[in-house]
Parts: sequence; C-alpha cells; structure tokens
Amino acid sequence: MNNFYSRPEYYFERWLTPALRQAIRQHPVVVLTGARQVGKSTLLLNAAPFRDWRYHSLDDLDTLRQARAAPEALWAGADQVVLDEVQRAPELLSAVKLAVDRQPRARRFVLSGSANLLLMSQVSETLAGRAVYFMLDPMALGEINRRPPSTLLSDALAGRWPDAGARGVVPPDPARLMLRGLLPALLPLEAPPAWVQWWDGYVATYLERDLRQVAQVEALPDFRRLMQLAALRSGQLLNQSETGRDAQLSQPTAHRYLNLLETTHLFARLPPYVANRTSRLVKSPKAFWADPGLAVFLAGYFTEADLRAAHEFGAFFETLIYLHLRTLAGLMTPPAQLFFWRTRAGAEVDFVVAHGRRLIALEVKLAERPGYGDTAGLQAFLAEHPTAAGGLLLHAGREVRRLGDRIVAVPWTMLTG
Repeated sequence: MNNFYSRPEYYFERWLTPALRQAIRQHPVVVLTGARQVGKSTLLLNAAPFRDWRYHSLDDLDTLRQARAAPEALWAGADQVVLDEVQRAPELLSAVKLAVDRQPRARRFVLSGSANLLLMSQVSETLAGRAVYFMLDPMALGEINRRPPSTLLSDALAGRWPDAGARGVVPPDPARLMLRGLLPALLPLEAPPAWVQWWDGYVATYLERDLRQVAQVEALPDFRRLMQLAALRSGQLLNQSETGRDAQLSQPTAHRYLNLLETTHLFARLPPYVANRTSRLVKSPKAFWADPGLAVFLAGYFTEADLRAAHEFGAFFETLIYLHLRTLAGLMTPPAQLFFWRTRAGAEVDFVVAHGRRLIALEVKLAERPGYGDTAGLQAFLAEHPTAAGGLLLHAGREVRRLGDRIVAVPWTMLTG
C-alpha cells in the first residue's frame, strides 16, 4: 500500500494501463520504460491494481543503498512489488530473477525506469524468458481529453476505412501543441514562457543527472550541441556523419551520443521499410524526438510566431504525428512496427505501419484540404506493394475524403481517439 501518496488533481488514465494489467496476470515481471516525466511513476501509484502494491523508488538514496546491499529486503513480506528507476541499480535484477525463480507463481514485479532496459545487455540477459516490456510515451491528445484509444490504425490495417464525407472534431492548433509538448507536468502550465522555462529545467536535469545514470559523458556542452542539431533534423533523414561533423564531434562519439539519447527514450531512429533487396531505396533512418515540444525547444523556437515561420514547422508536425502513431502501435499485440519509405528517385511516404503480414502507408500534410496531387507518394508505394491494405493521408482539416480506390484523406485528429 502507498498510504503516504495522494492522488494528483490532474491524473489522467493512460491507454497503456489495460495492457499492463493483462500482462501482469500472465507474467512474473513487467518492465515499463519511457522518457523521464512521461508519467510512469504516476501511473503505477494511481492505477489499479498497482497502487495497492509495495512501491520503492531508487531515486531515494536510502532505498538505492538497500537495493545494492540487501535487495531481498525490499520485497520481504510482499508478493507484489513496484521497483521504480531500476536503471540506477541494474545489479538488483539478479535478485529479482532469483525471487521469481523461487516462487514463479506467487511473485509479481513491475520494474520501471527512464532507460530502455532492452538496450542494457546485463538487464535484458538477466530477465530473459521472465519479463515482458512496455514503453510509455508522452501523452496522446486523446488521453488528455479522456477519450478511448483511436481505432484508425487497426481498422485501416484490416481494410476498414472511415466513411467519406464524415467530419472530425475541430482540430486544435498544432503550433500551440508542439510548442508546449505533451508531457503530463506541462498540462497545468498556461503560457509559452512557462513552457520554455519548464523545458529548460527538463534538459538541465537530464544532462546533469539522468544521463549520468546510464553513461559517463565528459563534455556535456558537446552533448547538448548534438541534441540541438538532432532536434533540427526531427522528422527528416538523419545523416549521422554529417550531424557529428556539424557538432564538431568524431563519428564514433556522435554515434554513441545518439545511442544514449535513444537508450533514454528521448530520441528514435525510424528505419526504412525494405521488403526486398534493392538499391533504389534510401537506407538512412529518419530522426524523431519522443515529444515535439522537446524538439521545438532544443531547436530554439520559443514563441508560436517563430515556430509557425520555421523552415522545420512541417517536420515538427510530423513529429507530433509520429508520437500518436507510436502510441497506437504500442497498444497492439504484438506492437505494430513503424517505418518510412523513400526511393532514391524521390518517391516517398512519411510512415509505413506493419502488423504481421498487414501493411498500410501514411502521408502527412499540414494542409486543411489536400488534393489528389498530394497522393503521389502513396500511389507509388501501393504500386510497389500491391498487397498493402491502402494508404491514409493525414491532414489538418476536418473532412474525410476518398482520393483513390485505396487512399483516404482523414483529419489527423482521428488518430487521437
């Protein structure tokens, strides 16, 4: 029990919670990771049944010492335990493994942290065959509005399309959303200056504390400079050598820093969709930040006017879409895979979603009423992959329109629940 903890006024139920409940009934260990401040601890302290479990955070120095010296004492007399910020003491996982192996049907653990434990070899090897893994993203707009998850992706993968002529909700201002970001702590803050101050503190804490939990980085200004350059490339192809050169870093150092950003869930490299071996396809990944607000802040845009005028505005909007696609993909069993597709001749689609043998392509346009000419990339992809269910053109308007036999233009807000 967590009697010392009071429920926050603005707690929002997360779409991932039912999957966590189902998983913990079937598996002895559930691992929940995600970037700092996405709401992992809040979920585990508020959502049933986890709010009734014994809870320990390794952010507490006394608990951290105990985890390293006598970990079994953390769950003595309890069969259901939440261990938060476990990346601070990865050696603890050997004791968890032993406890589960001794009582495989009785013991249940939820392990949470701000680092991707699957990328920490000593952790993933220790828990092999015992744990299932989930990632909590920043909040989807539908979670903020307390709506159920969108079925747009799963319906499209099954060949079910929204009715032409239907109208979505009045879309929110994407610039305001992207400037603020979608981490829970930002929601009570009302004005851009407060958002910018919050992000400034977030980045400082990440560099000065969180990053040091997973790696030694000697020159933090160099690391921050790489973050800023990578932010300017969010939603775009990532040339790692060029990014390192612009940051005045060696290629191995730049590669290591990007890996650390990925390990801590702030950044992701989206792979190209390559169904066959061909030299016609671009093989470089696309860069995406987990929260568009972080990318916008690091890129140096602090007002709505500056953001709207930015050359990268469309790419930041694509980053907002990526967040929602990744959230919905993570709700599927198993999680759907996300890619992009681009040929060297210039044909491209922004996203490809694959789930088993089912496949759809998605194009993103900021226009409120895109036309047939905006479907060229989707048509090229569908011609190359005729077994795909079809294509979605996500736009900033309200109307659902048929733009082809297997191509439908839909408001991007239909992703949000």
